[in-house]
Amino acid sequence: MKILFTGGGTGGHVFPIIAVIREMRKMYPGKDFQFFFLGPKDEFGSILLSQEGVETKNILAGKIRRYFSFENFLDILKIPIGIFQSFIYLLFRIRPKLIFSKGGYGALPVVLCAKILRIPVFIHESDVVPGLANKIAGKWAKKIFISFPRTEYFPLGKTILAGNPIRTEILDGSKEEAKKLFELTFGKPVILFLGGSQGAQAINDFVLRILNMILKDFEIIHQCGRENFNEVKNEARVVIEEGLTRYYHPYPFLNEDELKHAYAAADLIVSRAGSGSIFEIAAVGKPSVLVPLPSAAADHQSKNAYAYAEDGACVVIEQENLTPNFFLEKIRYLFLNTEDFENMKSGAKKFAKPLAAKTIARHILEYFVLS
Repeated sequence: MKILFTGGGTGGHVFPIIAVIREMRKMYPGKDFQFFFLGPKDEFGSILLSQEGVETKNILAGKIRRYFSFENFLDILKIPIGIFQSFIYLLFRIRPKLIFSKGGYGALPVVLCAKILRIPVFIHESDVVPGLANKIAGKWAKKIFISFPRTEYFPLGKTILAGNPIRTEILDGSKEEAKKLFELTFGKPVILFLGGSQGAQAINDFVLRILNMILKDFEIIHQCGRENFNEVKNEARVVIEEGLTRYYHPYPFLNEDELKHAYAAADLIVSRAGSGSIFEIAAVGKPSVLVPLPSAAADHQSKNAYAYAEDGACVVIEQENLTPNFFLEKIRYLFLNTEDFENMKSGAKKFAKPLAAKTIARHILEYFVLS
């Protein structure tokens, strides 16, 4: 059974795909699945997918920006090339029985070819506001899975509110393991800072600005990003006051095993507002402060964040308002007001959809049985 996954452009597509693949294998452990991924080159994503037994193929894909940019002229030339490459892979090399698209500009050539070749397409929309590729593919997709109740545009008859697929393994974290892994003191409340796949730099800079102030009251686990790690680590070494070093734990990237223990240890999570991050935070039931990425397409991170905030699960701080005094006052208020803190936990759990991957996997497999 050949199933092709596609998507990409920003990095948020890989983990949901992995989550769906794992659920399919759990449902049919003896089934001879052949999983492929077709999309733009992403070395890190390819490594993660290969670890799940997914064969990755690359195509060119052009990003169509909704504002004037000279890069649009170059990227628009990539689209027909990507369509031709997709056509070759779909018709002659892979020949999948079904395509599951996570959207993003990397998926557009693939879903267009799927339409021409009459290959059934299922799509998943991560954000409140659908992206262009999913808007186009939604016209002929067999099933459309959405993450947020507020998502509009798609035909109701084939749209399913599933949530954003998460790896259920991240729910198995342990505070005891986190204490050993991160060398935590647990003498203070623990805050986990997550920069996200695109927007780590601004959060890193902010953490460094407030480091001495925040470490007096809190212990920090800080995922800085691979590219920024050495710079952050070296600057932190210079600025941290004596006696506070043991409360700061920077890491370039938290792999799945590390992340689940970091989630378990955290009393509060500060993160970008990508859909994947929101649904993971909700699933672990932790209060959060979300700082939407201002440059996100169609301002989708802000819309995601405020949709999540409707359940009282988080505080949203726009990046332009992210000042040391405002931020520190806000988190100190949260920790002093335990009722508000508990309400945020309840809001997160209410919003969570930990079975999203299972729901999507079941619909994919049912399609094969019924078709």
